[in-house]
Amino acid sequence: MNAENRGRVVLLTASHRVAPGLLSWPAWQALHGADRVLCPDADHPQLPYLKEAGVTVEVLRPTAEELVEACAGGRTVLVLPSGEGDRALTDGLARLAGSGRVAMPDLELLPGSYDLPGARLLDLVQVMDRIRRECPWTSRQTHPGLAKYAIEEAYELVEAIEDEDREALREELGDVLLQVVFHARIAEEDAEEPFSVDDVAGTIVEKLIHRHPHVFGDATAETPEDVKEHWLRTKAAEKRRDSVTDGVPLGQPGLALAAKLAGRVRTAGLDVPLPAADGIGYELLALAVRAEAAGVDPEAALRAAGRLYRDAIRAAEGLETP
Repeated sequence: MNAENRGRVVLLTASHRVAPGLLSWPAWQALHGADRVLCPDADHPQLPYLKEAGVTVEVLRPTAEELVEACAGGRTVLVLPSGEGDRALTDGLARLAGSGRVAMPDLELLPGSYDLPGARLLDLVQVMDRIRRECPWTSRQTHPGLAKYAIEEAYELVEAIEDEDREALREELGDVLLQVVFHARIAEEDAEEPFSVDDVAGTIVEKLIHRHPHVFGDATAETPEDVKEHWLRTKAAEKRRDSVTDGVPLGQPGLALAAKLAGRVRTAGLDVPLPAADGIGYELLALAVRAEAAGVDPEAALRAAGRLYRDAIRAAEGLETP
């Protein structure tokens, strides 16, 4: 069979994370130019838009042999696979091509739409929604019940950063992200004040834009110090706090709490003497304030020392450092 008589198979892929109907111009050209358009999924989200555009789609699932036969005489057959793809069809075409016994049509994989950056977040939201509905454990969780996991995941993320473990870092970022999406999904069910993950994202987007006038507005920032000044000024205007201690979570680890308070005092230019009393707690407070003034994170410093202490203990036990 002459090459021009073998025809052409076009496999048109479309991302389920992009709104149906938003196809590339080459995709629309291929759809209108094909002799036949086939789709194995009667519920494919693109079908209503193709019908509206005047494209006739046959809902059927051809085998590889049937597809090759449909291309005889130089015809072009376009296949719109389901969202999960059609592994049986592509494997069948590969098997026929590898056999050497069949005159194969030209094969073309044509992306009809592409994922935007962050598109996989839509998958996470969708998966979380289903788990919340169908999982016996997940469906019963509450904000208070999950609070401890948010703290644990945050510490595991910090550990991955300090260990410079890239694989662990990626995994732990995902675990932290899960906590955000999980809480947002629970919040959707609140009878009085519901909100969704889109509301969460919208709030932080507005906050970032407002606190970066040197990026999204007319303000100027030449140094990191200028940026911090913008941030603190806009944050103070937003919160309208009476005290520099407002907004400091008292439930955080002690060293971090002491350093945070010391930073607020230093930034505000206040002269606040440390409590004069005896005891380990007050000594630790003084050390945390001293560390903050020197630009050292006392929590990180203590963890680093603790790691070395852990290594020394394992060495004394005759064990290798993990």
